[in-house]
Amino acid sequence: MSERERPTGASSAATRTASSSGACPALFISAPASGQGKTTITAGLARYHRRLGRRVRVFKTGPDFLDPMILERASGAPVLSLDLWMVGETGCRNLLAQAAAEADLILIEGVMGLFDGTPSSADLATAFGVPVLAVISAKAMAQTFGAVAFGLARFRPQVPFYGVLANRVGSARHAQMLEEALPRELRWCGSIAASAEIALPDRHLGLHQAAEIDDLDARLERAADTLAQTALAELPPPVDFGAPLPQALPRLLDGKRIAVARDAAFSFIYPANVALLEALGAQVVYFSPLADEAVPDDAHALYLPGGYPELHAATLAGGTRSAASIRAHAAAGKPLVAECGGLLYLLDRLTDTHGVTTPMLGLLPGHATMQTRFSALGMQQLDGLYGPMTGHTFHYSKLSTPLIALRSATRPQGEAPGEAVYRAGSIVATYMHAYWPSNPAFTAALFHGEAF
Repeated sequence: MSERERPTGASSAATRTASSSGACPALFISAPASGQGKTTITAGLARYHRRLGRRVRVFKTGPDFLDPMILERASGAPVLSLDLWMVGETGCRNLLAQAAAEADLILIEGVMGLFDGTPSSADLATAFGVPVLAVISAKAMAQTFGAVAFGLARFRPQVPFYGVLANRVGSARHAQMLEEALPRELRWCGSIAASAEIALPDRHLGLHQAAEIDDLDARLERAADTLAQTALAELPPPVDFGAPLPQALPRLLDGKRIAVARDAAFSFIYPANVALLEALGAQVVYFSPLADEAVPDDAHALYLPGGYPELHAATLAGGTRSAASIRAHAAAGKPLVAECGGLLYLLDRLTDTHGVTTPMLGLLPGHATMQTRFSALGMQQLDGLYGPMTGHTFHYSKLSTPLIALRSATRPQGEAPGEAVYRAGSIVATYMHAYWPSNPAFTAALFHGEAF
């Protein structure tokens, strides 16, 4: 292997043999910033290796609902979140160890730029010795590409660095210039031409949902075809994540039937949250408010997750059967947990960015108005009778309500107040997206309708 091809700075964990316990080839896909094409490359790699018959498990760094939908379509398996704060280092290691026990390849997509945030993608990659591929958009760039790559590789020498991929390249000559600008000790992993047929469409909260991209599979196949011509067609080195820890959770929700709204309006659901409900003994069933489906009569509790109710407000307002069943559920005093978009659906009315106001369920007094910029963004922690529950907030709407907060979340950095948690009868609603595995007892209390 030449110096140009050899990964640099990789930790010893990243170079152990695949035969050791808990070891699996793994690659961390990061970038200098958001918008460089990380999701496209990660999804393309997942699809390429999957169609070779390999079992691919993909993770997403940080709190995210949209990228994992694309990555799940590409890999054929649920995409879980990794975050050293929200999930915890022990939780992350166990998720990776479980994946390594059944997979032929683990891919981790980073968040924002490699060193952005506390903790950052670099922190995560370093903690587990996963070699980092830097995806750099080379549009309107020439020799500076080498400087950016050098900075990413050397800014923190302890970060295991695998190589560099040039994205959105204009021509073969452009790619040659980029490769020649790269310091010889850094591995050139190839280039991807700029292509509207591969790029993934986005909007205000991020990428479009997978189900909304009609030609998604065709885009993934084209990305896989292109990546097959690069050095990334080879498996990365194995990383040893150790053996998964046994988890014995008490059956705190045994016998409970929990209805979950799931469709294009309510889709921000962590797979790990659903898995926790089931591990606690609950039976999870789904229904679609957009399809005007009713909450099952035998549901003991209801979860309205986040999503895009603002994009489907008129349809939701016309869904009289679904609305009546949700109102009946609340009137019967059954637990109803709502997050972000689910909270908006419970209000009296919702106004979009064009000034159009639509009546919602009217189960909580208040009015939300969509903004054109973030209203809140960042990690959150909610402290209660069962200890802390971690999560995050990410929304464009502002809420006006006479309700008094039962509790308020806090932020791990800074002194700005966190999201309010409202309780009205059997309803618990907040903008905060909670990561339920961070506190199973807290979660069970929510769905039992108990004090928390």
